[in-house]
Amino acid sequence: MGIKSLLSRPFARLATLHLPAGRNKAIRAQEKIFRTLLNQASGTAFAAEHGFTGIKTYGDFKKNVPVREYENFIPYIDRIMAGESHVLWRGRPLYMAKTSGTTSGVKYIPITRDSIHNHIRSARNALLMYIRETGRAEFADGKMIFFSGSPELEEKNGIYTGRLSGIVNHYVPAYLRKNQVPSYKTNCIPDWETKVDAIVEETLHSDMRLISGIPPWVQMYFEKLEKRTGKKAGELFPRFSLFVYGGVHYEPYRAQIEKSIGRKVDSIELYPASEGFIAYQDSQDTEGMLLITGEGIFYEFIPASEYHAANPSRISLKDVQAGINYALVLSTNAGLWGYSIGDTVKFVSTDPYRIIVTGRVKHFISAFGEHVIAEEVEAALLAAAKDQNISITEFTVAPQVSPPESGLPYHEWFIEFDQQPADPALFLHTLEQAMISRNIYYRDLLKGNVLRSLKIRMVQKNGFISYMKETGRLGGQNKVPRLSNDRQIADGLRKFIAGDME
Repeated sequence: MGIKSLLSRPFARLATLHLPAGRNKAIRAQEKIFRTLLNQASGTAFAAEHGFTGIKTYGDFKKNVPVREYENFIPYIDRIMAGESHVLWRGRPLYMAKTSGTTSGVKYIPITRDSIHNHIRSARNALLMYIRETGRAEFADGKMIFFSGSPELEEKNGIYTGRLSGIVNHYVPAYLRKNQVPSYKTNCIPDWETKVDAIVEETLHSDMRLISGIPPWVQMYFEKLEKRTGKKAGELFPRFSLFVYGGVHYEPYRAQIEKSIGRKVDSIELYPASEGFIAYQDSQDTEGMLLITGEGIFYEFIPASEYHAANPSRISLKDVQAGINYALVLSTNAGLWGYSIGDTVKFVSTDPYRIIVTGRVKHFISAFGEHVIAEEVEAALLAAAKDQNISITEFTVAPQVSPPESGLPYHEWFIEFDQQPADPALFLHTLEQAMISRNIYYRDLLKGNVLRSLKIRMVQKNGFISYMKETGRLGGQNKVPRLSNDRQIADGLRKFIAGDME
């Protein structure tokens, strides 16, 4: 046992004692943050425009500050990027995190001196909670891979811009720097495939203990390792014991990743976003991620079913209920106010507050009023895959409103299988029934002959990777949307179809 793992256990116990995990502590933490945010933003242009001096209660806040999406913040962002101070938050941001928007192209999200600590401490606390619960800290003595964007940053009018993962890379504690791979030089390689190849060569003979990244890109690394050596990751790295991931729901990838490792390893799910670090898995034995309620973010929730209504309900944490899909709204010490992050979440527990991410506000299929969401298609596909003991590499679903072969419209599934089902007809039937059981509107549309049964297009090996590369979205924090209500992704995947499943 090394000195780092030896010291990590008592440090984990001490450092996590203050975390507001229980319901009452979480609500008190949120009330304190609400007041602090308003006080610290006084003197900003946004505060003056929205009457912050007259806001005394949460009800006042809702009257004065509407819910906004990124597009509504662009005028404020432009002023900040032009060099203006005290716009959304006191002073000027340290960074602008560059991220890809689904509807607005590149987005720039402010990160301030106050908000950067949320990103750093939350990632640290996720690991400390794991050590505290399991007592397993040996990963701290070996090498750790953090798959991230380039740490090279651009500067404009005194503000540095770059990918969030690249920004955070500059804050890796000094005591972990010697453990961290890849090297700075490798991390700066712009082409993702070239970068992963370099990481393979750099890590072949390392004592790898922890690997962190978005599942599909970690899977690419594992496949390249096996192609290079003929060995699975678990054999190459016998002391590899912890996989830390975020960005997508892990379950669709779990079977394939565990197959590539050759055994099971512990995992920690994170919910980081450029707008703030929102939640992390605090227990290996409990579903969901602990909502981070004491780190500079005030949360609001809109029932997802009401999100597009004229006057949707808008509630704070104390009024949420388990089992309901909510659109997530943030106000933060980075200067985001009533900001709709675009994600939907569901509480699996309200004491403590634990959530799962269920999808995106704009990622759904409702071409005929069915309003199918990501949680439903993921669960249905997992049920069908489990029925035939197969694993899925990647998938997405889109409506086919005007079938080229004529006839009724349908939902079109694009699936890259690790191995094809032994009984394709049974797989199709199981998937259809799983969808019917999870969405009554879909069931009714089938019964009413508005839709016909779903169709599956089998995507060729690495077809999704090829598609992401072709569209300039390969690697980093990019991922394939599970659902689209249009044909953009579906049409882009057509050239990578290997065949249809009948």
